[in-house]
Amino acid sequence: MNNPPPEDTPAESLGVPAPPHLLRRIWLNLRSYPLLSVFVLLVLLVIPALTADWLAPHDPTQGVIMDRRLPPVFFGGTWEYPLGTDRLGRDILSRIMYGARVSLSISLVGIFVGGLLGVTLGLLAGYFRGWIDTIIMRLVEISLALPAILLALVLAAASGPSFQTIIIVVAFVLWALYARQVRGEVLSIRERDYVARARVAGASHFRIMVRHILPNVANTIIVLATLQVGSVIILEAALSFLGLGIPRPTPAWGMMVADGRQLIVSAWWISFFPGLAITLTVFSLNLLGDWLRDRLDPKLEIV
Repeated sequence: MNNPPPEDTPAESLGVPAPPHLLRRIWLNLRSYPLLSVFVLLVLLVIPALTADWLAPHDPTQGVIMDRRLPPVFFGGTWEYPLGTDRLGRDILSRIMYGARVSLSISLVGIFVGGLLGVTLGLLAGYFRGWIDTIIMRLVEISLALPAILLALVLAAASGPSFQTIIIVVAFVLWALYARQVRGEVLSIRERDYVARARVAGASHFRIMVRHILPNVANTIIVLATLQVGSVIILEAALSFLGLGIPRPTPAWGMMVADGRQLIVSAWWISFFPGLAITLTVFSLNLLGDWLRDRLDPKLEIV
C-alpha cells in the first residue's frame, strides 16, 4: 500500500504545476479587466485633455506667489488647490489636466505620422521585394541600431524645443518599428491565393496592397500603435524633463517632474503627482495593448 506524500512535498514533484507568483497573478488579473485600463485612461488622459478648458480650476500658466508650495488638501492644504501648488503658486491639478492634452496630442499625431510612413515603406518593401526591400530594410536597420533616446535628444537639441520638433522626433524614432513588422507580414500575405487571383484578374499593385493586403495587417498596426502610446508619453516626458520638449510656459508632465526635483523633500507633491499620472497612464496603456494583442492576433488564439 502506497503511503501518501508528506504535506510539505513540493507541488512540482507530484506533477502538479505550481501556482503562479503573486506578481504574475496580479498581472493576469489586471489583464482580464481591460475596462479598468480604459477607465484609468479616460480619467487621467482623455477626459482631462478634452475638457481642461472647462474643468481645470485655475489657469495653468498663472500662479499666485503668495500661495506657492501649498500642500495637497489631504495634507493640510485647501480645496482651492486640491493637489497643491508648485514653487510659483500654480495649481498642480490644472497643470496636470493641460499636460494630458499635450501628451495625448503628441502621441496621436506622432504615432499617426510615424505609423503612416512606416506602414507605407513596409508595404512597399514586402510587396515588391528586390532592391526596394533592400534599401528600405537597410534604413530600418540603421534606425533601429541608434539608441532612441539619444537620437531624440540630438534631433530636439538641433531643432530647438517645440511641438513640431517633438512630432518629428517621435515619427523618426517609431517609423522603423512599423516598417519591419508590416514588411514581415506582407511577405507572407503576398503569397496567398487571393492575392494571386487578384493579380490574374488584372488588379493594379496599388489596389492589391490597399484592398487585399493592408486590411490583413490592420490588427497588427492597431496593437502596435496602442502599445506605442505609452512609449511616446515617456519619450515626451523625458525630453520635457531635460528641457528639450514643449517650451515653457505650456505645462507638460515631464517638465512638472523636473520643476520639483530640487524640492522633493520639502514639496514632494510637485513631482509626485505628474509622475504618478505618467506611471498610471503608461501602465494602463500597456495593459490595454496587451489585451488587444491577445484578442486581435490569431496566432495567440487557443485552439
